Amino acid sequence: MKAIYKKHILEFKRPSGTSRGVLNTKETWFIILEKDGKQGIGECGILRTLSVDDVPEYEKVLQWTCLNIHLGLDELLPELIQYPSIQFGLEQAFMSLNSQNQFELFTSPFTKDKIGININGLIWMGDKQFMKSQIKDKLAQGFSCIKMKIGAIDFETELDLLKSIRKEFSKNDIELRVDANGAFTPVNALEKLKKLSEFDLHSIEQPIKPKQFNEMAMLCEKSPLAIALDEELIGVFSVTDKKKVLQTIQPQYIILKPSLIGGFKGSKEWIDLAADLKISNWITSALESNVGLNAISQWTFTLNNPLPQGLGTGSLYTNNIDSPLEVKNGHLYYNKKLNWNFNI
Repeated sequence: MKAIYKKHILEFKRPSGTSRGVLNTKETWFIILEKDGKQGIGECGILRTLSVDDVPEYEKVLQWTCLNIHLGLDELLPELIQYPSIQFGLEQAFMSLNSQNQFELFTSPFTKDKIGININGLIWMGDKQFMKSQIKDKLAQGFSCIKMKIGAIDFETELDLLKSIRKEFSKNDIELRVDANGAFTPVNALEKLKKLSEFDLHSIEQPIKPKQFNEMAMLCEKSPLAIALDEELIGVFSVTDKKKVLQTIQPQYIILKPSLIGGFKGSKEWIDLAADLKISNWITSALESNVGLNAISQWTFTLNNPLPQGLGTGSLYTNNIDSPLEVKNGHLYYNKKLNWNFNI
């Protein structure tokens, strides 16, 4: 077996705003395995400033991984514990190599084009008019759950946006989630959570920056709005440390991005630990190309999680990988009439 990697720069159709800045491009790497005439493909995607493996030596570690591919997945995963995106890319690549269809990693009614996955519509940060137009578009596209990123513009303006949505749509019509990406401070967070709770929101992701365990625990205890941990899970490697985070903070939800927390294996550890503590979860992509999104979506379907998932980012790029993934009526489908075109 031999392995190579290829870098690919994904280009956004329009700049996408987050509380960490505006994104125009995103780097990703594909690991490609070859054995006995078969090929396996996996995606290693990092988010600059967010991924724990956003380090200068990243490509050197990819080179080492390809040179030592003969060690096999079971030996490589522990060696790459501090590189969760490479762990995830390897998991995908080995599954792809061993599958009859290199892009069908988990055979299910989803991959047979029988059932879609309920997903949330993502509203990017921007000025009020831009955010309002996105909301209208998502509602017109049939989404029953909308996730709105907050924390980059004036808080009162964001409250006005939520108020305008609730004037037209009750919580029975539209489920609203907000994601603060750590934009609040421990001093003002509880007051802001109280104001947000007036709009019948489902939850808020990561109201304050991670690693403030006591402050986050206090918020989870006192907030009238359910709190979901997101960035808090990044860089926590051992099962013991994962358990400690959950037991200390006691959130209502955790959000799992496989590229950021060690792929399927790392994500499953969080899910099992959270279940023991009666903490629910949902899965979210991390701006991968359709290769990574495909792997995450197929795995997510096998979990039988009834909550809307965060899997609708495939249409963001001008140069994505052509795939059967398709969003219709607020659901992600695997349209068997569409073909893969992995040509980079």
